[in-house]
Amino acid sequence: MNHVKALIMKFVMIAAVLLIILTGFFQVNFADTLWISLVLTLVAYVMGDLMIFRKAGDARNQNKRNMIATISDIIVAFLVIWLMGDALIGNNPDIITASIISAIVIGAGEWFFHKYLDRNVFPEKHDHTTTAAR
Repeated sequence: MNHVKALIMKFVMIAAVLLIILTGFFQVNFADTLWISLVLTLVAYVMGDLMIFRKAGDARNQNKRNMIATISDIIVAFLVIWLMGDALIGNNPDIITASIISAIVIGAGEWFFHKYLDRNVFPEKHDHTTTAAR
């Protein structure tokens, strides 16, 4: 259930950012923005949160894991927004600018989202008694 709640939170964050930036400033169709948001949420959760954030670095070094995962989330966000935007919108040079801005803003949100994940979804990262005893 914690993963479902985290996915919903992540989708709301990404959709809000993309609706403001893509639809609000770059006039991308609302439905296209939601489609990009959905795909980005799923890809970023699996790659950035489950694979990278959860596995990167030592369990005691949350800042290092957070930095690695946030940078990877920015790169993934840029690529997904740019490639899907290009496919859905067509040949529009503004999509690169919109992708860069969106990826940076999403990355800032991901920094805090990872802190939420660390406390609420991946509690095993806080169990230092087992790692200290080894």
